[in-house]
Amino acid sequence: MAEMMKGNVAIAEAAVRAGVRLYAGYPITPSSEIMEYLSWRLPEVGGAFVQAESELAGINMIYGGSSCGIRALTASSGPGISLKQEGISVLSDEELPALVINMVRYGNGLGTLYSSQCDYHRETRGGGNGDYRCIVLCPYSIQEAVDQVALAYELGEKYRVVVVMMSEGALGQMMEPVTLPEFIEPKRNYWGFDGKYSYKKIGIFDRDSKKEAVELNAKYAEIKENEQRWEDEGIEDADYVFVAYGIPGRSTLGAVRALREEGHKVGLIRPITTWPFPEKAFNKINPNVKGVITVEANATGQLVDDAALYTKKALENNVPIYALPFVYGIPPIKEIKEKYHQIVAGEIKEVY
Repeated sequence: MAEMMKGNVAIAEAAVRAGVRLYAGYPITPSSEIMEYLSWRLPEVGGAFVQAESELAGINMIYGGSSCGIRALTASSGPGISLKQEGISVLSDEELPALVINMVRYGNGLGTLYSSQCDYHRETRGGGNGDYRCIVLCPYSIQEAVDQVALAYELGEKYRVVVVMMSEGALGQMMEPVTLPEFIEPKRNYWGFDGKYSYKKIGIFDRDSKKEAVELNAKYAEIKENEQRWEDEGIEDADYVFVAYGIPGRSTLGAVRALREEGHKVGLIRPITTWPFPEKAFNKINPNVKGVITVEANATGQLVDDAALYTKKALENNVPIYALPFVYGIPPIKEIKEKYHQIVAGEIKEVY
């Protein structure tokens, strides 16, 4: 039965039910309720909670937990996620899965406390040193976030990659009806240290990196082929197609439906995975589309780069690509509609 739950609390309980038995991290708004909840909840189920002295320590504890074969979780925001990048790169190098939750807040440096989507480039490109990718899941509701927790571990363990849940501060702080999943019995993954097993990849000198690169590209190609996730509506006959993920995807869907009722042929692609990016969705777009429009909660437009890339790849004609960056917060339906009319009138210029 559904119950009203705060986003961060629902995600934390979903993690317990997905078999997570280690949380390590450092508090930061707007993700702190995840660790606060798990500080008492994990010990109840025989798990371990550690408030580390820093984000760097926290992610390295996650590395230790994953190397022992258990499901490990950390969460943060903004500069906290930036500090975790070296550890995420190490996890990726050792092919150890973990879930990293980013409740995105706006701004450079220490940033602000506003809900945003300004971390898109970092999360979808692999934010640390080296040559790796993380699967990136982007929920648009608390229920979708809850459902994605178990999925994150299934995908991470299948492909041995780090999975990032890139949400927004607003989703972590708001409340919605949620149906929680059943409990999954915790299991020890086969690669976990048991006193006999040792990594073949540790170190930087005794490795065949060219052979590993071939294997890495094959793995990423498999992920790109099989794990693209999205929802779309009305794109087959649309004159203009909106692209938006997360909570802005909700308000954009509302704008699309309102514009449809007014006689405008518009559609929506809502990426659920932003890596792998759902390029297959773009093959369904009306070949005579007049424009593709991203709706984003950042200042500069970041999603627009991928929307342009895959529009150009899917369609032969040079379709103009527009960006509607709302900086932070949740883009209002009314303003999305107003800016759509400005695009049609030629008052907003394309980015690509």
